Amino acid sequence: MYYYSLNNYLKERFGEKVYKISLDGGMTCPNRDGKIGYGGCVFCSNGSGQFTAKGLTIFEQIENGKNLIKQKTSCSKFIAYFQSYTNTYAPTEYLKNIFTQAINHPDIVAISIGTRPDCLPEDVIELLAVLNKIKPVWVELGLQTSNEKTAAYINRGYSNEIYSDAVCKLKENGIYVVTHMIIGLPGEYYEDFLYTLRYICRSGSDGIKLQLLHVLKGTKLAEDFLSGKFRCLEKDEYIDIVCKLIRHIPKNIVIHRITGDGDKKLTIAPQWSLNKKDVLNSFNKMIKIMNITQGDAI
Repeated sequence: MYYYSLNNYLKERFGEKVYKISLDGGMTCPNRDGKIGYGGCVFCSNGSGQFTAKGLTIFEQIENGKNLIKQKTSCSKFIAYFQSYTNTYAPTEYLKNIFTQAINHPDIVAISIGTRPDCLPEDVIELLAVLNKIKPVWVELGLQTSNEKTAAYINRGYSNEIYSDAVCKLKENGIYVVTHMIIGLPGEYYEDFLYTLRYICRSGSDGIKLQLLHVLKGTKLAEDFLSGKFRCLEKDEYIDIVCKLIRHIPKNIVIHRITGDGDKKLTIAPQWSLNKKDVLNSFNKMIKIMNITQGDAI
């Protein structure tokens, strides 16, 4: 095993392959509605989760997702992934209702909640801790970068300290944490990526998602890209960076993703990223050629 992938972790934990079902909890984001800012992060088109089935109940969304997945596989276990926007940005009673619906579904083995570290008040963390006693609860935090200058450019809206504090509180309550990191943000280079990676690993995060920067239509990032203010990474560059970074990730941290693909209708660049199968094949080939193992540089 060259690296500790999400598939490996899920098979260890649940005894078989498990699929995520993306859900829409009906929330927005404090970085969009004016509480802390407007427009969201510069790379965000309409919030993450363009692939969710909007307008349906949580049960209906789960059933819809199951049916789509079962057209390709005979799997029987699923993770309810609350993906769209900020999924703890609502009254606690509302969150209790939608999360309980998901966690009580017989085919759901865990719930994963994408949110911001500045949207985790004590009562919400207490709720997550209670639910975590029923089935595993994961919280996914979009740090993206530990470079405060870059964080200001992307309009992240919170400091590194808030992220670190959120991870600490979640871990104190036994909740599994996954941190998102973007590779290729304007003005950042390998040293910046490595610094962010090490920062995440030191934070106590259980998992990490490595995400290629995508330029999507209708974003501030697209304006800067089209005006020539920065360029996107080429495929070989990205794969080389990821291979090097993996060597610095402790063996106990699960790598939930080594790339990502945006909505084909919205993606301006890099176009090579839209062929995810080719990217993954190229990565797996390179990691074998280079004989890289997770954590071998620590």
